[in-house]
Amino acid sequence: MKMKVEICCGSYDDCMQAEKGGADRAELNSALFLGGLTPSDATVRKTIENCRLPIICMVRPRGAGFCYQTSEADIMFSDAERMLEIGCAGIAFGFLNEDRTINKACTKRMIDLIHSYPGKREAVFHRAIDCVQDMHASVQLLISLGCDRILTSGGKEKALDGMERIRDMQKVYGKEIEILAGSGINAENAADLIRQTGIAQVHSSAKTWNIDPTTTVQDVSYAYHDKFDYDAVSISKVRELADAVRSIQR
Repeated sequence: MKMKVEICCGSYDDCMQAEKGGADRAELNSALFLGGLTPSDATVRKTIENCRLPIICMVRPRGAGFCYQTSEADIMFSDAERMLEIGCAGIAFGFLNEDRTINKACTKRMIDLIHSYPGKREAVFHRAIDCVQDMHASVQLLISLGCDRILTSGGKEKALDGMERIRDMQKVYGKEIEILAGSGINAENAADLIRQTGIAQVHSSAKTWNIDPTTTVQDVSYAYHDKFDYDAVSISKVRELADAVRSIQR
């Protein structure tokens, strides 16, 4: 079984760093400090034109949770359609109801839209799954709707804390849907997580921080971190993670 490393990217440059570091796939977002939002069309287009990795595009119109108004959902479908037309490999998304069940109608519509495009475009239900009331019922619904992959931390803040549930999901549903573990995964813990859960792919931000000297000037600050920095993908962290994951196959 080939192990895969997916890198959570917040920009075109992040995707290029992920490729250079030896990743297998990139999830392209904007605003990672909000948990990842929809990237711009220009970013998607430039990335697909120049990056050789399969690019999964995030479709998420705002921060916070995943119970969307009709207007927000309409924008999500329009964004997904444009990204699929540009040529992305798939869409990461999540729709929930107020009672923390999956919004079946919107989820089915998104999966059907993704699968209507030529080639094997992938429908990925992201970590909204970690907010549901009944994990098993939700996974079963996603399987019945034809979802290709679930990104999850096992219902916990970090994947290591949700290891038991991830293992259970892989054991029960792994032959019907791909289970991708994410949140807090790095070169130091990825191999153990894979051995303990039986999963074949991990998702990581491989994050470093770059300095922008114009972030805080005199009495004005645009900082969202405790330094004058912005997050970016580290080639060396991607490479270390990829080496750790692939060492399991040797």
